[in-house]
Amino acid sequence: MKRLFDLVLAVFAALCLLLPIAVVAVCVRITSKGPALYWSDRVGQHNRIFKMPKFRSMRTDTPAVATHLLTNPASFLTPIGSFLRKSSLDELPQLWSILVGDMSFVGPRPALFNQDDLIQLRTEAGVHVLMPGLTGWAQVNGRDELSIPEKVTWDVQYLQRQSLWFDIQILWLTFLKVVRKDGVSH
Repeated sequence: MKRLFDLVLAVFAALCLLLPIAVVAVCVRITSKGPALYWSDRVGQHNRIFKMPKFRSMRTDTPAVATHLLTNPASFLTPIGSFLRKSSLDELPQLWSILVGDMSFVGPRPALFNQDDLIQLRTEAGVHVLMPGLTGWAQVNGRDELSIPEKVTWDVQYLQRQSLWFDIQILWLTFLKVVRKDGVSH
């Protein structure tokens, strides 16, 4: 049922957001060197690595590490990077990952391939069996403000409570967070 929900919602969202997606892609290309999309290696269900697209909000010479590990993340942002991140528009290309089955709308956010501490804690807690999500229980409970152990605690709660109704609640809370720009640190 969850996969069907994801497919229907992803097709609907892609059709509704086609024009904004095109506009953002053009704006990224106009305001900075490099491609509009950044494809990063992410950890998916059962710790399988997949390529996840995002609109590029950082310069092409940015190290491939979690943003919180950069000394001065703001110095790597493109001219519209901060806006893309705060508005969550950089996440729109992940509709592709949902359509091809690498991600779901709701689940733990996919870790970068080199976030060994997060991957290990999720695996130990059994969270690695979940499909990663565009949003998740941890995102609506702190997003960038959470430590890695706190994220995993929220992920475990999601694992224990998961249902279609819970996913719909998380999607609604995500919408509210995005509108308010809550929990974005850069």
